[in-house]
Amino acid sequence: MATVNIRTDVTDPFYRYKMERLQSKIEGKGNGIKTVVANLPSVAASLARPPAYVIKWFGFELGAQTNTNPKDDRWIINGAHESSKLQDSLDGFISKYVLCKACKNPETEIHIKDGRILLDCKACGQRTEPDLRHKLSGFILKNEPKGGKKGKKEKMSRRDRARMEAEEKASTNGASPHDSHSDQGGDADEDGELAAGSDDEFTRQINEDAKVIDANGAPKEEQWAIDTSAEAVAARTKDLPDDLKRSLAFDDDEEGEGGGHSVYDDLGDWLEEQTKAKGKISAVDDVDIYKKAKELGIESKSKTLAVLAQTIFDENIVKQISQRASMLQKMIGESEKHQKAFLGGTERFVGNDHPDLIPQVPKILMAYYQADLISEEVAKAWGSKASKKYVEISISRKVRQAAEPFVKWLDEAESEDESDEE
Repeated sequence: MATVNIRTDVTDPFYRYKMERLQSKIEGKGNGIKTVVANLPSVAASLARPPAYVIKWFGFELGAQTNTNPKDDRWIINGAHESSKLQDSLDGFISKYVLCKACKNPETEIHIKDGRILLDCKACGQRTEPDLRHKLSGFILKNEPKGGKKGKKEKMSRRDRARMEAEEKASTNGASPHDSHSDQGGDADEDGELAAGSDDEFTRQINEDAKVIDANGAPKEEQWAIDTSAEAVAARTKDLPDDLKRSLAFDDDEEGEGGGHSVYDDLGDWLEEQTKAKGKISAVDDVDIYKKAKELGIESKSKTLAVLAQTIFDENIVKQISQRASMLQKMIGESEKHQKAFLGGTERFVGNDHPDLIPQVPKILMAYYQADLISEEVAKAWGSKASKKYVEISISRKVRQAAEPFVKWLDEAESEDESDEE
């Protein structure tokens, strides 16, 4: 079986950390087409990660259904996916959930502590954390690696296991195990996505803006501070013209209610003003939107997602979702409450403001799902029953009935997975 370096940015043929190249086979046709990853357990073992983590990663990244606990060891991804595409996707998993963030060495173990995922590096001793915003982090937190007794080889560090395997192969081939060169992880690729401390483009822009603010002498805490007391809100409300007051729907269990103008209305008003100034909502920059929400102190609130769903899109919402995905992923994270608020705002946006978009609801939900903005569970629960929380019950019924093709697609994909496991 052909092997590749675990870190594909390291071209040294003597790099000690190896894994088998992924082998996949496409089976079936039509709606039943699927990809079987034949050697997933072996690859996962080389990475010291459960196979379920790797297959789930593929599911999230490719927007496909997967089976995470097959009885016959057939690890399946719905749809047709070439081995080369899966291998490229695996690099992302390795970068985020295998490599030490400090030394870029793959000799790490996953530990769960106090709701945090820790990558314990046996090479440099550092403990680093992966990005908790990715959906896989939520899956890992819910599926902690099982403990139990380990064999002698399993108790070894990955370095020792790799050395033992190299010696075994060398003895078989008649070569000396000491002929290979040492590599403690190498230098990080400054331009590649495996570079240490890399952030997504959205986060990078925010960090750069923060540095500019610091350089100008304004402390971060003061920059983002705003008086949200009842008196201050009332004072601001008096200065606002009536035609800018918005009727936005929010969750009932968060602060800011009471019938008066709130900071969430301030965000909606600001977005409306920016849209008028720039000519269209798509011209309003994501970073500016996030900074405004942070200035108001509501960037982490679920209500904010209800506001954004109603204000940052127009009739071209299906195309605009992927463009806004980075900001929305950062603000939604893994929270079901945030996802539900986002869907509620979308229901109001489509049902009340743009009823001509109701036939587009399945496409909108699919775009949300593929961008990791909503989970399968939340989407199915939302589509199962109409609600008067955000719109009138008759409108909610129309919107959620329009969502039926998407919900049906989720059910059929799940049924295919279950039949494959039997």
